[in-house]
Parts: sequence; C-alpha cells; structure tokens
Amino acid sequence: MSSAGVGRGPSGHGSEGVAPGGRGTGAPASDARGVGGRAAGARRKRRLGMWLLVIFLVPAAIFMLAPFVWMLSTSLKGVGQVFEYPPRWIPETFHWENYTRVFKVLPFGRFFLNSAIVATTVTVLQIVTCSLAAYAFARLRFPGRDVLFLAYLGTLMIPGQVILIPNFILLRYLGWIDTYWALIVPGIFSAFGTFLLRQYFLTIPGELEDAAVVDGATRFQIYTRVILPLAGPALSALAIFTFLGQWNSFLFPLVVTKTTGMSTLTVGLRTLQGQYNTDWTLLMAGAVIALAPVLIVFLFAQRYIIRGIALTGLGGR
Repeated sequence: MSSAGVGRGPSGHGSEGVAPGGRGTGAPASDARGVGGRAAGARRKRRLGMWLLVIFLVPAAIFMLAPFVWMLSTSLKGVGQVFEYPPRWIPETFHWENYTRVFKVLPFGRFFLNSAIVATTVTVLQIVTCSLAAYAFARLRFPGRDVLFLAYLGTLMIPGQVILIPNFILLRYLGWIDTYWALIVPGIFSAFGTFLLRQYFLTIPGELEDAAVVDGATRFQIYTRVILPLAGPALSALAIFTFLGQWNSFLFPLVVTKTTGMSTLTVGLRTLQGQYNTDWTLLMAGAVIALAPVLIVFLFAQRYIIRGIALTGLGGR
C-alpha cells in the first residue's frame, strides 16, 4: 500500500490536519467561541444592570411625583372632596374655577409680578458679580488671594438662619424694609456662584488670554470677549440655580416684607392658610400656579444644568 501523500513526523506518526505551529486547527475556533461567550456575558450583565436600575428608578419616580399629582388633584376638587376617605386621585368633577378664585381672593397677579422682578433681577446681578469675582480668583495674582477665596467659601458653612436677624437689623437701619432693595440686594452676591464659575474659568486655556494680550486686549476686554463667551454652560447653570432659588425663597421675604403689595408668591400663598380653617383647594391651586414657571424653566434648561455642572467639575486647581 502506497504511503504517498501522507506526511510523517519525526516520530513516524501521520501529520494529517496538524498546523505548522504544532497546534490543532480547532484552537482558533475555540478562542473565537471564548471571546463570543465573554461578550455575550457582558451584554447579559449590562441588561441585568439596566433592569435593576429601572426597577429602582420607577418606584423612586412615582414616590417623588406623588405629592405633585396629589397637589394637582386637590386643586381641581371641591371643598367637600378634599377629606374624602378613601381619597380619590381623580376628582369626579373638575373644579377649574378654583384657579380663577385664587386671583379674586388674593392679589395673585401682584405676588407673581414681585417674584418675577426679584428672581430676574437677582439672577442678572448675581451673574455679573460672581463672574467678576470668579475671574479675579481664577486669573489675577494678588497677595492673599487664596486665603481670601477660602474665607469667602467659608461663608457657605454659615446657615442662613444665623445671619437672618443681623441682616434684618441692617436693612431696617438702611430703611429698606418692605422694599425691593431688601428683597434684591442681599441676594446678588453668592459664594457658591463664585466657586462654580471659578472652577469653570480654570478649565479655559490660558493661551487664549495670551493671544488676546498680544492683540492688545485689556484685562476687561479679555473678561468680556474671551472668558464670558466660553463660559456659557456654567453661566447658564448658575442662572438657573439662582432663579429657582429666588423664586422658591420663603423665609427671608417673609421677614423683610410687611405689606401685601410687596409679598412674593411664596409669602402670598401663606395668607391662604388660616389659624383655624384652610381652603386647601385654593391653596393647592395657587401652589400649582406658582410651580408652573419652575417646571418650565427646569424642563427646558435641564441639559444646560447637566452640561454646566459636568464641565465645571473638570477644574481641579
């Protein structure tokens, strides 16, 4: 019998199907199956993690939205339906007149205007003051800069209730009680806003400022024409935080205002709550109206908040 076509190795055994490297041809297929199995396992883990996240977030979202849904439901109920048991999430009859009654019972339009004026003015002025201070702390070199910055940040650890009475005494001395000055001026400076913008300014390359200096730009021109245009995300985030904070502020406006004409929305809603009786339908209707601008601002600006905070966190100096 001829042995032609059959190769023999040094040991005399046939070498059919043996790769030149001495390994069987099944090894690459085995490696491929191993890689595919690991990839499939990773995908299964990702899907499992996603489902676990959904299982956790859905109840959390329901828990957080429940008070808002109940507030909206109560605002559309009649007075006798508020304390029904078992409670109804969806009223049998929608009482839309509760929203018009709010404007008849209270000068709600005036409250809304006061809140809009205070929140908008404080937001604009705080962006100006915080951006100037942040630029100085980030770019200028002067003795005691870091110590002053740390001392400024230290004010964040002081609760607002601690300085409430000193602020009231100072505002009364200035004759600003029950005026827009008392509602606006104390809020135009913010250590948090300065810190937020400083951290963002530190991420802007210094070469851009050097190029502007070569072109003959002054320090103020660099601030207005180079730094501020590049700091849009951080400025947007600060503006949103400031506006929402001022719109929802209650304790300070309650202390520094005395008349109905100077009350903000949050303080005005308090007048609907009596000592012995409270019309919860009107109170909830007013709360829904007061909450509407906050929801609109948040829904349309949430991407700016996320982007601004994410980019601000890049500064590690």
